Amino acid sequence: MKTRILLIAMAFLVNTSVFCQSSDNEDFESTTGVWYMIFYNQQFSDSQFGLQGDFQERHWDLNGDLEQRLIRNGLTFKPKESKLLLTLGYGNIQSGVFGLDSKRTVEHRIYQEALIPLKVSNRISTMHRYRFEQRWIEENQMKTRHRYNLFLNIALNQDSFDTGTIYLALYGELFLYSWDIEVDRLRLYASIGYEYSQGSKIQAGVMRQYVSSIPKNQLQLSLHRSIN
Repeated sequence: MKTRILLIAMAFLVNTSVFCQSSDNEDFESTTGVWYMIFYNQQFSDSQFGLQGDFQERHWDLNGDLEQRLIRNGLTFKPKESKLLLTLGYGNIQSGVFGLDSKRTVEHRIYQEALIPLKVSNRISTMHRYRFEQRWIEENQMKTRHRYNLFLNIALNQDSFDTGTIYLALYGELFLYSWDIEVDRLRLYASIGYEYSQGSKIQAGVMRQYVSSIPKNQLQLSLHRSIN
């Protein structure tokens, strides 16, 4: 069953990519990208502390042109009698340029994050995420950025989220530069998810990203794992 779900998700990505891909315009904004992602979180036993992080491989197009390779990990803290989750973490990012140029830039990033889950009903859950980033991109001075993300998950085939749930996953994320409160980018995302075991989910969907008001479509396949 797990293998079948994974194959369906991969087929979704391939078929959607053929539909979205531009055959006569090689500009990066007209070429559909693809992102592969793994997210994990773990709460230590009998502790308010834990870990969370993600590993991402992003391509400008469907042919493996590297856009970004990201590794991010953080230490989490959960206050008592609260659903709030706080994180202090570090990310290492390698970014490529669109096309044949193999140049890479390296970024070191420290971030602070607050996750606030809010359950609307058994079938509908939301989560607010605020993240503040300090970024060092090679020889540049430190840059800072604010990010706000609103997540919405809706169970489709069951009355609550549990093993076997198929769900709709949506989110919108706004990025703001700190020094002049200028919009850096906006992301809008929709996908179908499947919870194939307790705390383990897979999602396949499409994100539309606006950078400097230029839109670009990104296909996404992600694995989400909660370790107890």
